[in-house]
Amino acid sequence: MSDRTILVTGGAGQLASALAAASASVRLVGRPVFDFDAPHTIARVFHDAKPALVVNAAAYTGVDAAETDVDAAYRANRDGPAQLAALCAAAGVPLIHVSTDYVFDGTKGAPYTEADPVSPSGVYGASKLAGEQAVLASGAKAIILRTSWVHAHTGKNFLRTMLAVGKTRDRLTVVADQRGCPTSAADLADAILAIAARVMNGWEDRFGGVFHAAGTGDTTWHGLALAVFEDAAAQGLSIPRVDPIATADWPTPARRPAYSRLDCTRLAETFGVRLPHWRDGVRRTTSAIFAANGV
Repeated sequence: MSDRTILVTGGAGQLASALAAASASVRLVGRPVFDFDAPHTIARVFHDAKPALVVNAAAYTGVDAAETDVDAAYRANRDGPAQLAALCAAAGVPLIHVSTDYVFDGTKGAPYTEADPVSPSGVYGASKLAGEQAVLASGAKAIILRTSWVHAHTGKNFLRTMLAVGKTRDRLTVVADQRGCPTSAADLADAILAIAARVMNGWEDRFGGVFHAAGTGDTTWHGLALAVFEDAAAQGLSIPRVDPIATADWPTPARRPAYSRLDCTRLAETFGVRLPHWRDGVRRTTSAIFAANGV
């Protein structure tokens, strides 16, 4: 492989796919060749790739399913990343590990910084936090990127769900009392590649640790739905009415943070990277969805 190879885990996931689309240096791996549920595959792929840098975009992301599938969540979100980080540490290879806003309970009422106390409310967030801790304890040259509300023109995400459901119903209800930062997978991929370029040109101690990396600005799930349908209307599509509801009116097995806006100042100060505004990211994603569907 090239001495600039970036090994990206996560298979056909939104972020992994966006990274592969954005750079010819990316070697994308996923199941069954690379599988956190099959630990022997991790070292084999790592040693075969001989990467200059690793991006771990693989995760168990079923927030509600994790409440009952606890062991699987921890294998994917803690144990696998710990093994990958140990390999990176031994080889002196930098690791960018992607984490989540769900490490916070959402009660702060103001944007979260990297210094704020963590307090996950469910198994998914707890397993991702355990993964962060394992990666940082490995001794690897590690960067943790917490992101939120990721969307892309492929895969399973809120934007695609809204557009699909909106075709079949003339009225929808969407939670309006949870606030966060929608993040385009393509924008996050660009940010990661910019960080990777800096890191591969020479590691500095200030690069290590936790950073927040999410779309600029914030909205609610209801506000995000309105944005999606605004873009659909601009394409001449008929759109449903979208009514706001409270979280209490839409019960789920796992509790979501009510306010998980991420303060991304440290990322900008350290790497000179700031993601575009969330609304611009949504517009690009919906445009790609419409283009793929021939709209």
